[in-house]
Amino acid sequence: MKPDLDKLTPKEIVSELDKYIIGQNRAKKAVAIALRNRTRRQKLPKEMRDEIAPKNIIMIGPTGVGKTEIARRLAKLSGAPFIKVEATKYTEVGYVGRDVESMIRDLMAVGVSLVKAELSEGVREEAERRTEDQLLELLLPGIGEQTGDPDEAKDVTTGFVQTTAGSAASSDTREKFRQRLRAGLLEEKSVEVNVTKSAFPSIEIFSGTSFEEMDVNLGNITNMLGGGRKKKKRVTVRQAREIILAEEMDKLIDSDRVSELARERVEEMGIVFVDEIDKIASKEGRTAGGPDVSREGVQRDILPIVEGSKVNTKYGMVDTGHILFIAAGAFHMTKPSDLIPELQGRFPLRVELTDLTSKDFEKILTQPQNALTTQYTALLKTEGVDLVFTQEATRRLSEIAAEVNSRSENIGARRLHTIMELLLEDISFNAPDLKGQTINITEGYVDERLKDVVQNQDLSKFIL
Repeated sequence: MKPDLDKLTPKEIVSELDKYIIGQNRAKKAVAIALRNRTRRQKLPKEMRDEIAPKNIIMIGPTGVGKTEIARRLAKLSGAPFIKVEATKYTEVGYVGRDVESMIRDLMAVGVSLVKAELSEGVREEAERRTEDQLLELLLPGIGEQTGDPDEAKDVTTGFVQTTAGSAASSDTREKFRQRLRAGLLEEKSVEVNVTKSAFPSIEIFSGTSFEEMDVNLGNITNMLGGGRKKKKRVTVRQAREIILAEEMDKLIDSDRVSELARERVEEMGIVFVDEIDKIASKEGRTAGGPDVSREGVQRDILPIVEGSKVNTKYGMVDTGHILFIAAGAFHMTKPSDLIPELQGRFPLRVELTDLTSKDFEKILTQPQNALTTQYTALLKTEGVDLVFTQEATRRLSEIAAEVNSRSENIGARRLHTIMELLLEDISFNAPDLKGQTINITEGYVDERLKDVVQNQDLSKFIL
């Protein structure tokens, strides 16, 4: 959990989301309250805290309106473990497909990575000191007394000082090499390092198997089969530094503490975004049998995880009772009431996201941090080409996007990516030859580049 999360009010959370997502204020408000309630819950007595379950959310809206982005930005803002899964990847037990519990195992893996990255910063200074000492040992194996500058007695192949075997490196020589190492003068020299060689084959865990229960002991099996052995590898000092630093950090970090902290964070702050939940809803009036059997089976398998159950992972048992689940779906062919009643009850909040208008598209092109126009301008700047979008051009692009969405499949803001690629196709292709030029993207240029596709409705279905 980020230390300043307690200071973020719901209004401030919405303001942060506004930097990246245009519109959809109702959805932003709902997730902001959900996030704030999690911090409020942490301040309650333990007896009451355990009784308060998160209010899971269903986001209803067409593709490309910001459902996934809202959940992703929310997780990034809170520093919470976050994972996006697609409901269609799971099938009921006994059918080919992924086990629904794998979403929690994946979430736990994300949590471990987050905690390990945070703890690594605390031990980085000590790890870098140890790494430097090891690099000096590799660069100066058994250095003896030298008469003169060390640079004068170098081997022609390795570039290192050759010394008599068994002699100890002088303090003066070692310090000279330390200074050269810190100055980056030895980065391309080659040294031999020991790297872990894994001889254990990778295993794909399928639905219905019990490999997860065995996962805790896989390390012992690996050692029995000769995995984890060290082998020598010749690399540059730059590469050796990365290898040694990673190993030293692992040695300095307590893996048991990492697992404990990660499990606590997943249980208290984890967020699972279940996309395409409408695809596993059974439409009313359909006869029993066929694919609907599997759809309802997936719902019933997901239900205990959302309600709160214990899932076995290689880092220990994880309680899902306080993980926040955010589901999303377009619900074109079905509606939320087509989900089984038990699952509906576990998603008490429903938020409908609105279709994006041309005004929304114009804001998306210009207002968010790293907006589309900003991205393309920066990309072409690397080729020495200055791209300038006029206000009229962005307005016209927005109108075209909204028009094409209304005529064909509505894919929301993703339409802008297609239109921008088509608009700047020639400039991007010829950019190396346009170095030093400033190109103004005007309304006339937009109409000229996109007129054929906009006018030809049949063609627009395939291109846009």
